[in-house]
Amino acid sequence: MKLNEFPRIPLGIFPTPIQKLENISRELGTNVYVKRDDLTGVGLGGNKVRKLEFLLADAKRRGAEVVFTTGGAQSNHAMLTAACALKLGMTPILILKKRGVTACQGNQLLEHLMGVDVRFMDTDDYADIYAEMDRVGRELGRPYYKIPCGGSNALGSLGYVACAKEIADQGGHFDHLICAEGSGGTMAGLALGARLYLPGTRVYGMMVDTDPFDEITPRLMREAAALLGETCEITDQDFTLRDMCGPGYAVSSAEGAAAVSLMARKEGLFLDPVYTGKAFAGLLAMAKEGAFKPEDRVLFVHTGGAGGLFAVSMND
Repeated sequence: MKLNEFPRIPLGIFPTPIQKLENISRELGTNVYVKRDDLTGVGLGGNKVRKLEFLLADAKRRGAEVVFTTGGAQSNHAMLTAACALKLGMTPILILKKRGVTACQGNQLLEHLMGVDVRFMDTDDYADIYAEMDRVGRELGRPYYKIPCGGSNALGSLGYVACAKEIADQGGHFDHLICAEGSGGTMAGLALGARLYLPGTRVYGMMVDTDPFDEITPRLMREAAALLGETCEITDQDFTLRDMCGPGYAVSSAEGAAAVSLMARKEGLFLDPVYTGKAFAGLLAMAKEGAFKPEDRVLFVHTGGAGGLFAVSMND
């Protein structure tokens, strides 16, 4: 199937704008732009809405009434899945790892306001959580659909293949495209989409977790390409990964906190300390290392995460 032939439910406000970061561009001595996927129009916005347009369309096609997903306690993906499912008249149930801030603040507060059924499991293994989804689903006796952590499977990754096409359609060439990588699907979709629609654009994934993204990214690229009937032989020219995890997943880093503050002070935009702050810190480090020429055009994909900004402790 071609990309525009896949079942897809319109949920977001697209295309999201691309804006030049004038002050940061002057400071870094190159041309830095931001793709505003924090403005996707559901909840507080964020990248997961693109994935959910494909995933929830599949859930609807299969007759699901209940939608399960998972993540950490402050998962942006979980919050947006709940919001989108509710818009579609479906019942979201979030079974989250009991890791991070579980108090009623940040994304937990948003889920409380939506009246979402949130359950915590004290486990580090998502296999335990997926098994619990099946147990709860059988107990409910209603058709259900399971969405993996981050919406990061082949179908969800198509959301960011579509984003790459959207960037191409908005005009202008970018030499470098940079995003956070926390579960793999956004990065894989952008890397595959760049191959298809953005020739000459190098994609960089700023890893904010310790998962083996050198294996996850090419696997998701191949699986998403297979859905599109494309053969995808991955080489080291397709993307670059950089470790920006710092002290750990969902733990603020000094570099990430500084990047959050810089963006706020220079551009009036708010990043979060878990994903986008660390990713933008990676962009700043690349600039300091001389990775960008003065004439280069660098596109940073702002994947959202504002809810988590109000839950995670951050030292500036």
